[in-house]
Amino acid sequence: MTRSTSTARHRFDAAPLYKALFLTLVAAFVAVPLLATVLGGFKSLGELRTNPFGLPQSWEWENYWGILSSQRYWVLLRNSLIIASLSTFLTLTVASMAGFVFAHLKFFGSRMLADYLTVGLLFPAATAILPLFIKVRDLGLLDTYAGVVLPAAAFSLGAAILLFRNFFRQLPAELLDSALIDGATYLQFFARVVLPLSRPILATVGVISFVQAWNNYLLPLILLNSDAKYPWPLGIMVYQGEFSSDWQLVLAFVSLTIAPAIIVFLLAQRFIVAGLTAGAVKG
Repeated sequence: MTRSTSTARHRFDAAPLYKALFLTLVAAFVAVPLLATVLGGFKSLGELRTNPFGLPQSWEWENYWGILSSQRYWVLLRNSLIIASLSTFLTLTVASMAGFVFAHLKFFGSRMLADYLTVGLLFPAATAILPLFIKVRDLGLLDTYAGVVLPAAAFSLGAAILLFRNFFRQLPAELLDSALIDGATYLQFFARVVLPLSRPILATVGVISFVQAWNNYLLPLILLNSDAKYPWPLGIMVYQGEFSSDWQLVLAFVSLTIAPAIIVFLLAQRFIVAGLTAGAVKG
């Protein structure tokens, strides 16, 4: 009896091994293309065609330095930063307020309105390009930052409101009741109590919105005409000609321009899991 009990206690558990293997495969699936992109920027065009995944035989530092030393790269980066920052700020402001209302305030049609906003998750942005272009043109916002920021924030609101609503539902209703008894308004309670407790979800939605706006290609392509206002996704076109493309420069350019998005994600990653899992467990 004692031996069988001891054997059962020391029985090999394969679950951690399978979990580690799965996570390793996922990490490799994500890291290998990124590493190949960074290394491809150090190669010549000929070597990139014959050795796309290996280490460079001759490190072409000029590919990266030529991009970093050009004024156009920093203009593209500035435009992307303006568009992504304004879109993220607008998304956080509107979605956090809407999520708080849907989570704690009950009024006629609140459920239907919340469902209507989340229905937007079912439709890709490409399906609304033509009416969106007409509306932006009629408002006189073509070829402006606002013409890109407003639609980008609007397309992010559906998922953002859903995440905020699920997070705010975890806050005790007694906090709101006691604040109202003490004479606080809904806006004061939201600003002084809810927001300080919402750092995980603010970081989560902020990172998702920032990366989405940073990598947005379709909206700037349709709504911007001036080269001086192009964000970085449109800047790749300068390295692509009608008959040939400098793919080593494209890879170097992509490596340099996705770095800010990766840095933002790494800085906020400890909040992201808490924000995404909020509301997943009740009770």
